Amino acid sequence: MQLDSPHYAHCLKILSQSPLFSSLDDALLKDMLKMLHYETRIKDETAISPRQASDRLYIIISGRAKVSVYNPNNGREHILFLLGPGDGFDLISLLDSEWHDAVATALDDMEVLSATLQQVREWLNLHPDFNRAFLPYLGKQMHGLADQVVDLSLYDTEVRLARLILRHLVPDKLAQEIPLINDLSQETLASMIGSVRVVITRHLSHWKQKKIISGRRGHCVVEDLQALLEKAEQ
Repeated sequence: MQLDSPHYAHCLKILSQSPLFSSLDDALLKDMLKMLHYETRIKDETAISPRQASDRLYIIISGRAKVSVYNPNNGREHILFLLGPGDGFDLISLLDSEWHDAVATALDDMEVLSATLQQVREWLNLHPDFNRAFLPYLGKQMHGLADQVVDLSLYDTEVRLARLILRHLVPDKLAQEIPLINDLSQETLASMIGSVRVVITRHLSHWKQKKIISGRRGHCVVEDLQALLEKAEQ
């Protein structure tokens, strides 16, 4: 991306706040941005296919994507995690150069930046600050996948739903907001915890009656954090 691009300032700001790039000094970040390619994605389309991820690393600038695996025989989907501004995909291919089955689908209209895997490997070798940021970020994603394994193996759906909401909670002074998953359909939430929509509907309705959560689709707020924590710890 060149300095005269209309997207330059916006992309630079997002990268400077990204866990992968925030530790870099301004000059180095701008040099890296010159090598990144700007693209857009339309809501509901495949944002990043396995073939694309085997060649390039993608950084989300705006919008969200769900990273999923599918069973081609029955059409079932399981969502591994969500990506938002500043997140990267696919870090595993960067390490092992292997084809992986996960697909990133745009949940909103998106802006993304990408670099070849070879370029990113050179950054890891040449720039210690980028390397030091990369490993904790990768570790966080791996911990997220490990948490899912624990949830699916040990807990019922109500506990898994409570734990999902708590992981995405953004507390502030006035309300307990969950913006990354706020406007997702109940079917999508079900795919994130290995359940079905009707079960998610039942749990959310019960929690609203108990005033644990409030709101409607598109804006959900945790009203009783302690009660939700107790649900997650059952």
